[in-house]
Amino acid sequence: MKVGNTNIEIMKGDIMSLEVDAIVNPANKYLQHGGGLAGQIVRRGGYTIQKESDKLSPINVGEAVLTGAGRLPAKYIIHAVGPTMGEGDEDEKFKEAIRNILRIADEKGLKSIAIPAISTGIFRYPVKRCAENIFKVIIPFCKNANTSLERIILCLYEDSKYDVFKEEYDKFRKMYNMFNGK
Repeated sequence: MKVGNTNIEIMKGDIMSLEVDAIVNPANKYLQHGGGLAGQIVRRGGYTIQKESDKLSPINVGEAVLTGAGRLPAKYIIHAVGPTMGEGDEDEKFKEAIRNILRIADEKGLKSIAIPAISTGIFRYPVKRCAENIFKVIIPFCKNANTSLERIILCLYEDSKYDVFKEEYDKFRKMYNMFNGK
């Protein structure tokens, strides 16, 4: 779907293999990338990613920071801390993380970013809420902002998460088109 000058896409695949300006890493507040996707990013991209992260930590839930991408095809990694279920105000914290990802990408003049299903692993944030809230943030951002971002890819590794994101993508695309006379 095209919103403003930005193409918003979903895809199933390995976010670490994408040749984009930045990939998003779902991090913890200490930026210790030991497990899950964060651990895989450091193992594939190299320990320099962890070293750069150590200089920037800790960060709060909802915040994001930028590092290099080491040996990965992307130029940068935006490390974002999403909420853990049960800590309270999870939806607002999640949306704040997405806003900060977009802000950093825009400030850096990035043209393409890839975002995974943040907080849906060990942080237990529901996949449907993740998808809904990503669209609730990125659609208005792309519509209202004069952004450098030309392409936002929502990249899901698991079939079950991809299916939920595809359903939400189709729903939001239909609503966007209806309200914008398309």
